[in-house]
Order: sequence, then C-alpha cells, then structure tokens
Amino acid sequence: MRPKLVIGNWKMNGNRADNAALLAGIAAGLGAHAAACAVCVPAPYLQQCEETLAGSRIAWGAQDVSMHDCGAYTGEVCARMVADFGGRYVIVGHSERRAYHGESSELVANKVLAVLEQRMVPIVCVGETLEQREAGQTVQVVGAQLDAVLDALDPQVLPGLVLAYEPVWAIGTGRNATPDMAQQVHAQLRARLAARNPAAAAVVPVLYGGSMKPDNAFDLLAQPDIDGGLIGGAALKAPDFLAIIAAADRVTGGAAGGPAGSERAAQAA
Repeated sequence: MRPKLVIGNWKMNGNRADNAALLAGIAAGLGAHAAACAVCVPAPYLQQCEETLAGSRIAWGAQDVSMHDCGAYTGEVCARMVADFGGRYVIVGHSERRAYHGESSELVANKVLAVLEQRMVPIVCVGETLEQREAGQTVQVVGAQLDAVLDALDPQVLPGLVLAYEPVWAIGTGRNATPDMAQQVHAQLRARLAARNPAAAAVVPVLYGGSMKPDNAFDLLAQPDIDGGLIGGAALKAPDFLAIIAAADRVTGGAAGGPAGSERAAQAA
C-alpha cells in the first residue's frame, strides 16, 4: 500500500491571525500521525508558512503558478518565487482555474514543466463536470486532461508528480462521488500513467479532491487507488483536517516515520 498524502487547499481564504491559529492547531495535533501532509496557500502567505512550519512535518506550497520563469507578466507568480519560500508543492490545473480563468490542458502542461524545473512537486488536477459525467464522458475527459500533461513530459520524471481527481460536480456542492465511483476513475488514471511509466504508476499518489470530509474520508481512503486527499473546506478547520489525516492512518495502520510518496521524490530530485 502506498503511503497516504493529505494536502489542504485553502483557496482564496485566510489572514495572518487566522492562519497562525490554523497552522498551530494542525502542528499541535499532528503528533504521531503517519500520513504526509501539506497546505497550499494563497501566495501572500507563503512567507508565513515558511516562518511557521520550517522544521515541522508539514510541507507547504502554492495554488497556481505562471508558465513563465520571469518577465513582464504583471500579477503573475512564477515557480521560482514559490521555491524561494521553501514551497514543495504547487496545485496545477485546478477545476476553478480551468473554469474561471479559461486554462487549457496545454497551459496546465506548461505550468507542470515550470514547477518541475524548480524541483518542486506539481499536483496535477483533472476532473469532469456533471454534464460530462451524465453523458458518459468521464474517462474521455479526465484522460485527455492527463494525457496533455504526460505528452509534454519525459516519462522518467513522472515519479515526481502527484495526481488529483476532483469531480467538478462534487466540489462544494454537498454531492459526493461514492468510494466505488472515485476508485474507478483513480484506477483508470493509474492505468494511463502505467502505460507511460509502470514504475511511476506504482509510486505516484493519486488524491481524491471531491469534498472529502471527516465523515467520508475513511471509506474513500480505504480504496486501493485512492492515496490521499486534496482537501478544500475541511482544510480550514484544524480538527477536520486532522480527522482526515487520522482516517488515513487508520487505513494504513501506520505510525509517524520518514517522508512518503512524492515527498521522497522531491527530496531525491
């Protein structure tokens, strides 16, 4: 069984005082939990994470980056800047970026390349809308989104990825994919990865990002191809975030130890 990885996506939330309380609560409650964990925060709070979390077991990162390394791109944040604040992870291709900012799969692929260039770990998000699911297009849609990234990469770098399946219809809607529904898509994503690099498919974490909460985390995480969660709303409450980490531990029966999943890949890069 692959080690579990739980990553909080704060989205556009937070302020310095609330962040301090949240991070302190997570750090205090983490204890001997085995699952690797991280928070992906708005760019202005990367320095706060670096100052607060340095030396802890909690990694941090960003929610997006520019495909460009530097230059006249006002308002953009490049991967090099995230790395400068000790970031380990970057969410790339989140459904909100695709929907609200018109990001294409080709742009997402270029952003993945930018993240890898800075020796960080891209969390590559894929997912279908309700209309696409009801039309029976889930496999086609998420497969095309993933293939756009895989086509742009040397197969040898694939172990440095994290994938996240986020059914758009289950994000913040109160609707959830059943564990079986989520497992089917995760298995398909892993098979697609295995076709490019079988060794990578064995180690790359595939996270579930469709409203994972304390009350459904265990059943989701117990599925063989669900290796963790990309957590939205529940990541803003330390008890809820810790409860999901605890559920991951119950699945694996683990205890705190060394780095897991793509954390090892990041350290080895």
